[in-house]
Amino acid sequence: MLSGGAPVREAVTAVISHEVRPGRAADFARWQQKILRAQQKCPGFMGSELFEPVAGIQDNWVVVFRFDTRKHLDEWLGSDARDKLLDEGREYFSTYDVRKITSPFSGWFRFGEGEQDGVPPNWKQAMSVVLALYPTVMILNLTVGRGLDSLGTPGYPALFIGNVLSVSALTWLMMPLVNRALAFWLLPGRARTVGVHVAGAALVTACYALLIVVFGLFT
Repeated sequence: MLSGGAPVREAVTAVISHEVRPGRAADFARWQQKILRAQQKCPGFMGSELFEPVAGIQDNWVVVFRFDTRKHLDEWLGSDARDKLLDEGREYFSTYDVRKITSPFSGWFRFGEGEQDGVPPNWKQAMSVVLALYPTVMILNLTVGRGLDSLGTPGYPALFIGNVLSVSALTWLMMPLVNRALAFWLLPGRARTVGVHVAGAALVTACYALLIVVFGLFT
């Protein structure tokens, strides 16, 4: 929760697995296009992908779609438009399963409410976490790690201590700093052009290279 009791917005992905009736695959695919057109009219819709069965790996058809908040996702899942489409779709599939997945790093990406709210795409989250994680782990290895080695601490408690310290540093120090520094690129409401996306990714990549060079001087 944010100060004042305002809820934090977190992007949510829904994964729906369908068991398609024999001989109805083409009809099912066309029906999914109708669903996509309906979703595109819904607040907070962020995209959808349809995956066909893969022999020996995945027997069902799987659709993955993303909304900017759980509220918007739930509104779509409970909407009259979707209910009508489901009634139509039951001609093409026999069973389906719905799973909701929050963003993998969403707890580390907290932004305020307003026009620029939202959680960054997963690829930006991953790049940002690596940017914060690499120096955190390196500094801990060069300081705490060496201190524990000199004390003869066994590897398994030393690893636990390192994990506790690194996660704590990421949560309360490094990720808030990264969020502020890269807000122009991370906030969906600000990063509206290809140029901003490319510039942010290039900046993070340059930071990677700089950190590697700097830590290379000390190891």
